[in-house]
Amino acid sequence: MRVALYWAPELDDPLHARASAWLGRDAETGAAIAQPEVPGIVEATADPRLYGFHATLKAPFRIATSWEQVVATSEALAAETTPFTLPPLMVQNLRGFLALIESEPCPALDAFAAACVQALEPHRAPLTTEEIARRRPERLSERQRAHLGRWGYHLVFEDFQFHGTLTGRLPDVQRAVIEPAVTEFLGDLPARPRLVRELCLFTQAAPGAPFAIARRLPLRG
Repeated sequence: MRVALYWAPELDDPLHARASAWLGRDAETGAAIAQPEVPGIVEATADPRLYGFHATLKAPFRIATSWEQVVATSEALAAETTPFTLPPLMVQNLRGFLALIESEPCPALDAFAAACVQALEPHRAPLTTEEIARRRPERLSERQRAHLGRWGYHLVFEDFQFHGTLTGRLPDVQRAVIEPAVTEFLGDLPARPRLVRELCLFTQAAPGAPFAIARRLPLRG
């Protein structure tokens, strides 16, 4: 089993249902959802569909301790974190894939992500040779390679970029179709004001299995 700490919209946030419909799966229930009729959408969303709509705070890892200890640490982190306002989100081309990103910097979010990386680290099993290879370390900066070795993920701390993934990597021709379609489908929902009031603990039962929301932990700081 692998676990991860993610941000995901609250269940009563309309963005949860809309983004889940775009991807074709609800990470809360595991149910498949009919996607909008957009050419190529099934293939374009195949990778993020496996994970469910989310933004990474602590990247997926295999557990070196126990599930109970992971839950306890995550609960403690949530209990000491104060809810904060998430800036309006917008669709953006991010290194070849489409995602919802912040429209402006959010120091509280950056600090929250860094705390998630550090707090769960004692529970992370070391990366295997195959896991390291999949990150293509030869393409990373020296700092990112150091992060990968130390924290199991390269996009942390100074390299952290909040992103709610909407597609896999797309060629330019396909992105020209998909980008306006997802922008129209999500409408004004990404830009609506929202508080971050939960920390979501996702699990993956086995390699290749879909990720699911196992716990929604309220921020109580």
